Amino acid sequence: MDITAPVTATRKPPGPQTRLPGGSLIPMRRDTLGFLRRMAQRYGDLVHFRVGAQDYYLVNDPEWIRAILVTDYRNFAKGRGLELSKRLLGEGLLTSEGEFHRRQRQLVQPAFHRQRIAAYGAVMVEKAAAQREQWREGVPYDISEEMMGLTLGIVGKTLFDTDVASETREIGEAISESMRMMNWMMLPFARKLEPLMVPMTRRFQRARQRLDATVYRMIREHREDGRDRGDLLSMLLMAQDELGDGEGMTDAQVRDEAMTIFLAGHETTANALTWTWYLLSQNPEAEAKLHAELDRVLAGRLPTDEDVPQLPYTRMVLAESMRRYPPAWVVGRRVRNDYRIGEYLLPAGSICMLSQYVTHHDPRWFPDPFRFDPERWTPEAQEARPRFAYYPFGSGPRICIGEGFAWMEGILLLATLAQQWRMRLVPGHRVAMQPVVTLRPRYGMRMTLLRR
Repeated sequence: MDITAPVTATRKPPGPQTRLPGGSLIPMRRDTLGFLRRMAQRYGDLVHFRVGAQDYYLVNDPEWIRAILVTDYRNFAKGRGLELSKRLLGEGLLTSEGEFHRRQRQLVQPAFHRQRIAAYGAVMVEKAAAQREQWREGVPYDISEEMMGLTLGIVGKTLFDTDVASETREIGEAISESMRMMNWMMLPFARKLEPLMVPMTRRFQRARQRLDATVYRMIREHREDGRDRGDLLSMLLMAQDELGDGEGMTDAQVRDEAMTIFLAGHETTANALTWTWYLLSQNPEAEAKLHAELDRVLAGRLPTDEDVPQLPYTRMVLAESMRRYPPAWVVGRRVRNDYRIGEYLLPAGSICMLSQYVTHHDPRWFPDPFRFDPERWTPEAQEARPRFAYYPFGSGPRICIGEGFAWMEGILLLATLAQQWRMRLVPGHRVAMQPVVTLRPRYGMRMTLLRR
């Protein structure tokens, strides 16, 4: 379809009709992912629905997704979810817009260059090796909490040269509380009801203060030290904004960028690994292939960053896990100016929803989409699919700056831990998805460890 033609279309796309005051609010809140997927199945690749007074458009065609994220990205601003995230993240990379975002991304980008990411590999493996030695056979663990603690320690050391091991539990609780607040604030009438939700607001404020205490402590220690430690925080503190006024970043600016990367840099990878352990426990054939590759390539030694290209099946397992349970499950974009997709007009102010979960489970691109099959990620299989049938890290100018970091971390951690352990779901443990800011397991992931 021609999505660059003049904006003359006026028809609305098909979608659910409801007389309820909240529109599609109730079914969407009850089962967000199921609701979105049913809408795409029933109405097609462009669906219109309303939540309260807000018009939403679910976009599921890979070419239209490419246009919104890449070709015509200037006509789209961040969606409501990330606007609300400013309460916690401030004007960090995830939430900032326009020229300010471009300047900040240029300042942060060197920390994620390929050479620096490779240097982080040793820390990733060291932390994972220490973690696997702490575990005990036959003991049930909440693997979600274990992965959160592990990735939090890695991002703290690699990007901030700080040991946060003693603070892991408190930080984890603060992050969870913040996400509960963000999830509630997504309701259409939340802003009007907020004055009545004093306990929740106070818990969120305490959670933010707790996270601020860690981030500002790291900033203070780095400033007092005064030397370049070779980490991201040192780079931020020493950076001169060549595109702006040439001045360094204020502590508030550093705080916003550090907070964004500190949280996003561990939350998504932890969730991806948690779902991966669950999927492997349910698919022993894939698990056996993974173990065979690790035994063949590593022969009992710990992996290094140089081993990553030699572990293609390990990468395929991780890629398939992020298809089934994408850590970032939706991208929201607000339409700046009226926008045409084929015969339909998306008016300014409306919200486009691009759901990785929906697209990743589209049977046109992934037959039998709820089956876990790492073989979908052979080079031949990938070549046969549209590029934007799979976009776990987004795309375009706002693609996740830590994509390379996340892939290497996921592969190295999976390899290091799977060398020594298999995991099995605790009998009777309930598994369900919780789509908040990221796609978390609603009830954690209680698993028993079996030594290989």
